[in-house]
Amino acid sequence: MVALAVASLFVGVAKISLIDFLDGTVSQTDWLVLQTSRIPRTLALVFAGTSMAVAGAIMQMLARNKFVEPATTGTVEAAALGMLVVLLFAPDLPVVGKMLVAGVFAIAGTGLFLWLLTKIPLRSVVIVPLVGMMLGGVISSFAAFIAYRFDMMQAMNVWTSGDFSTVLRGRYEVLWLAFGLAIIAYRGADKLTMAGLGQEFSVSLGLDYRKVMTFGLVIISLVTASVVVSAGMIPFVGLIVPNLVSIAFGDNLKKTLPWIALFGAAIVLVCDIVGRLIIAPFEVPVGAVLGVIGSLFFLYLVLGRNAYAR
Repeated sequence: MVALAVASLFVGVAKISLIDFLDGTVSQTDWLVLQTSRIPRTLALVFAGTSMAVAGAIMQMLARNKFVEPATTGTVEAAALGMLVVLLFAPDLPVVGKMLVAGVFAIAGTGLFLWLLTKIPLRSVVIVPLVGMMLGGVISSFAAFIAYRFDMMQAMNVWTSGDFSTVLRGRYEVLWLAFGLAIIAYRGADKLTMAGLGQEFSVSLGLDYRKVMTFGLVIISLVTASVVVSAGMIPFVGLIVPNLVSIAFGDNLKKTLPWIALFGAAIVLVCDIVGRLIIAPFEVPVGAVLGVIGSLFFLYLVLGRNAYAR
């Protein structure tokens, strides 16, 4: 991950030499590019990958299903709807305020998803993400209708593209909050793991199930909102990484969350570097690259669902 982060600093349209940087002979212009764009972008990629992977792991525990993550449960779409509402009624709201409003909408969307799971007879683990995708589609369609009526389709597309090319110093700092939430999630990892065993079993062990569910729900929603506000939708990170780490290390979040955070950052860095190189000097948004990889991985999980079913 460290090697990828270093590579991210020196890949792009502006040719900055690592050797010149190590020798201390970097030009003033190149140093300005590093400070203003490359370093903030790399930090944003690391924070977004880390926090979204952790949020995906928590979501899988709360839903007790390996096929879900914020992008397949309506959470991201609800956060984007919140951003649209902010832009309509309070466009001058500070970034933190926009994130909080989007977080409230994300909490509502995730809560609605979890409530729907209690009302639908589940015959297969695959039905759970399908319910989430349908819910996300309904929310996204409602948001698109509003955006079309108020001529805001272009702004809405920005929130759903997952593009870090516009990340600059002063425009990504809210992601520090997402990173902090991932650390807080680690402190509550044991309780989240117990909640993933089911309500009856966790309550019998003395766990306050509703409190832990609310704790996880808030972390998932605020992380998703902060990433959507900063860079847009980052799909499938919370699906790919927790499943790969779970295969290797099991489902104890206290043990796996550091690895999930590490590999989450790494996969987002890889996809962003690939997006910068594949049609250079133009860029493919990291969300598009992750969408291709994530959809293939999702199909792999579906085809091998018996190995991952709880």
